[in-house]
Amino acid sequence: MSIYDKYETVIGLEVHAQLSTKSKAYASDSTEFGVLPNTNISPITLGHPGTLPKSNKRVIEYAVRLGLACKCNIREVNEYARKNYFYADLPKGYQITQDKTPICTGGFITIKQNDGSEKEINITRIHMEEDAGKSIHDIDPFDTLIDLNRAGVALVEIVSEPEMRSGEEAYKYLTEIRKLVRYLDICDGNMEEGSLRCDANVSVRLKGSKEFGRRNEVKNMNSIRNVQRAIEFEAKRQIEAIENGEEISQDTRGFDAVTGETYILRSKEMANDYRYFPEPDLQPVVVTESYISKVKSTLPPLPNELFKKYQTLGLSAYDAGVLTDSKEIALYFEAIIAKTKNTKSAANWLTVQIKSYLNDNAIHISDFKITPIRIAELVDFIDTGKVSHTMAIQKIFPKMMTELDKTPSQIAEENNWIQESDSGALNEFVKQAILKYPEKVLEYKNGKTSLLGLFMGEVMKLSKGKADPKMTTELVKEMLEK
Repeated sequence: MSIYDKYETVIGLEVHAQLSTKSKAYASDSTEFGVLPNTNISPITLGHPGTLPKSNKRVIEYAVRLGLACKCNIREVNEYARKNYFYADLPKGYQITQDKTPICTGGFITIKQNDGSEKEINITRIHMEEDAGKSIHDIDPFDTLIDLNRAGVALVEIVSEPEMRSGEEAYKYLTEIRKLVRYLDICDGNMEEGSLRCDANVSVRLKGSKEFGRRNEVKNMNSIRNVQRAIEFEAKRQIEAIENGEEISQDTRGFDAVTGETYILRSKEMANDYRYFPEPDLQPVVVTESYISKVKSTLPPLPNELFKKYQTLGLSAYDAGVLTDSKEIALYFEAIIAKTKNTKSAANWLTVQIKSYLNDNAIHISDFKITPIRIAELVDFIDTGKVSHTMAIQKIFPKMMTELDKTPSQIAEENNWIQESDSGALNEFVKQAILKYPEKVLEYKNGKTSLLGLFMGEVMKLSKGKADPKMTTELVKEMLEK
């Protein structure tokens, strides 16, 4: 047993999701991304004397949406607090947040384990707050530049219990959160642009121990994969330090994506004193039961619910995962199966043909021209046996792209693609195919049954792809075995 097998890793994540509101949390400034530095600002954002903040109703709605999706308890009376600290990109000298009254408590995120089982990662709290500005260190060689466009942008912070035990579990948890906020339309989940950010608290302890080890907080990770890499490195670093007789100090660390290593940012001798106190300029917000019910009625189907639904409809875990990975794909699929009962065939069309077309043409499902109803019609048309699946893929599907007003059956009839299922006509094609390869007929009769494909291919060629494959197979076998 290696030294690493003696220990288990204990991980808790703090995830900041930047909300997709058009204005900031407590001011009317725009939240548009990518504009010139220090343009989305105002006296309120900059904390000028005499200015007063005002709560953004949409922020409260989005926090409640997330809380409901995570099965949290929603607090009725929500107070705001000031979190005081000095930093160059915090113009007011404090952050408006929630301290003792987070809007959501409890709840959980469900992750899927490799063996197919599920694990619930419990949530400690979700609270509303505002973002700080951005310090830029890599443009000017001598000075740090400050962009305050982000200052005051609305956030929710999702704090998990320390219940993850590997970098892989953290990866899955963060993936589920990103998927969830996208389904709810409250955050675009883009870590590269900073709209979803994650701090990982990592410690190790001997297996079987109930006491937590001393944790280190890892910041500055710009992808879900890098969160996993940082956790795996940090756990290994801590185990090796303990085995070498070193003491783990409680540090805040950064992650270098190039080297795959964490590095110290600052040491923490004790917890920071943020001098929280109630925000005097904002009244508490009361979230009523009727308001919660109203928000609940607007929730879309959620990924975990859809995943289970698709499995009950007979789809594999893989197919269900592909279909629920994106909200837009899932809703497109929902619209297809509302019009056809052949769920498996519908899933195959979406995950193979349609997704291939989207990838090949670098377009989003929202730009795909064929409606879900037309795909459902195509699935049912194939099931009638009037066209083969091959004919549908090679001929009908491409034609549907340009003739959007026509049904698959209309397209097939107009182009003479209806499958030949008349046994008399098929018998004639089969006879011609067999007469063409007399020596192969002898080989087939001597046990080389793989030659069936040769005769099938010839029949298809003679019928111009219109022969019913099932009927043709039976006729070919019957004639060869006479």
